[in-house]
Amino acid sequence: MSIFWAILALSFMIFFHELGHFWVARLLGVKVEVFSLGFGKKLLSKTIGGTQYALSAIPLGGYVKLKGQDDSNPLSTNNEADSYTSKTPIQRICILLAGPLFNILLAFFIYSALSYGDKNMLLPIIGEVQEEMPANKAGLQSGDQILAINTQKIKDWGEVAEMILNSHQKISLEIKRGERIFEIGVIPTQVQRENIFGESKAYNVIGIKPKGEIGRVHYGIWESLQKGLKITWQNSTLIFEGIKRLIVGSIPASEVGGVVSIVQVMDKASQNGMVQFLALVALISINLGILNLMPIPALDGGHILFNLYELFRGKAPSEAVLYYLTIAGWIVLFGLMFLGLYNDFNRILS
Repeated sequence: MSIFWAILALSFMIFFHELGHFWVARLLGVKVEVFSLGFGKKLLSKTIGGTQYALSAIPLGGYVKLKGQDDSNPLSTNNEADSYTSKTPIQRICILLAGPLFNILLAFFIYSALSYGDKNMLLPIIGEVQEEMPANKAGLQSGDQILAINTQKIKDWGEVAEMILNSHQKISLEIKRGERIFEIGVIPTQVQRENIFGESKAYNVIGIKPKGEIGRVHYGIWESLQKGLKITWQNSTLIFEGIKRLIVGSIPASEVGGVVSIVQVMDKASQNGMVQFLALVALISINLGILNLMPIPALDGGHILFNLYELFRGKAPSEAVLYYLTIAGWIVLFGLMFLGLYNDFNRILS
């Protein structure tokens, strides 16, 4: 059942991606000829308002077919008013961007929903103050509760760590000690630690550790939306950084995974509870959105690149250039797919 839910979630992410293309295309007056749930042979279909809505045999996502757009023939055009190719480059870019942005928007909704309500969190109570560190020199003590940093209210220890790590100057801590509430100024110092990529990086610290107390903390709608936006941004930048490192070679190609790895990881996450499963769905949805923005002609990013060329040059790329770049894009895309599958099966066998 967990594998079933993993495949269903992956299908929904792809469907939501196509929903973005569908919605913006309709908004800009482009006729959507087909909106299919799944691929392959159509099992059920019904035409409403000129659009054929279909349920297809292979339940892995879906697709939209816009009038005038044919991925199998990049040179095809249609100059009718409700055609994709009759629209301006800016309008076409909006349609192309909608899919990836809907994936990122889906992640934002999931992270916000997971952040809302009453949560068991590590409370912002200091357990240890390290000697000869800024916190010790400033007078912080074990048992102090951090209420705010730079006037921003603090509810859990994760917020304390994040604000200190990202600070670049003196910070003001609002402290509760017993019945007293007062402020203490601390200037963080830098230490070298390994980041997620195993590289040494400078981080700001003040020399405190949590007491380890768990408490019930409530996050309202506005707070959960802020948390959702922050987590979405952090994970998006992390994925961009990972792709960049993969391209330059600091991350080996053996780390590339395919659909088998995705389903396996989602399967394991689902066994650890719905919260972990949904958090992973959000992360993969961001991956799907960002990967589709890569400037490979077979992907949304490649089509966006062609339209940007037309926008700034005042004319579309020549048919020969468009044709050969599209073929090259499909070769790269299939190469990445086969690399991912090769690595997936290699991991299974080893």
